[in-house]
Amino acid sequence: MEYISKTEKDTFQFAYSLAEKVIPGDIFLLEGELGAGKSIFVRGIAKGLGVNEAMPSPTFTLVNEYSAKLPVYHFDFYRLSDPFELFEIGFEEYIYSNGVSFIEWPSKGGDLIPQKSIKVKIDILNDKRRITVTWKR
Repeated sequence: MEYISKTEKDTFQFAYSLAEKVIPGDIFLLEGELGAGKSIFVRGIAKGLGVNEAMPSPTFTLVNEYSAKLPVYHFDFYRLSDPFELFEIGFEEYIYSNGVSFIEWPSKGGDLIPQKSIKVKIDILNDKRRITVTWKR
C-alpha cells in the first residue's frame, strides 16, 4: 500500500485510517530519515486506537506506553548503541504481548526485531512524503 502525503495532517489522517486494521500483537517497523514523519504516523494510529494524551518522542527513554483499546508501545531506537540494551527494558515482553508496538529505527535492534512485522517506510520527496506500508503478519 502506498500513499502520498502533502502535509503532516495528511500523514496523521492516513495513519488514523489504518487503526481499524490493527490487531493485538501487531508490530510496526518505521523507517525514514529524521523529520520524515515517523512519530506523526505513530500518533495517527494511536489516536485511532483511542490514545488521547500527548505523545512525545521516546528518544531518550527508548519506550513510552499508552492506554487505549489495545496497549500502545512506542519505541525509538535512534540513540540505541547496542541491541542488548533492549533486554534491560523487557523489550520482548512488550512486543510479544497483546499490545501494539511501534518501533522507529528498527535496524538498530538487530536480530531482536521480529520478521513478521508491518513495515512502514517514509520517503521524503521534496515537500511531500511517500508512505509505503507492507503488511506481514
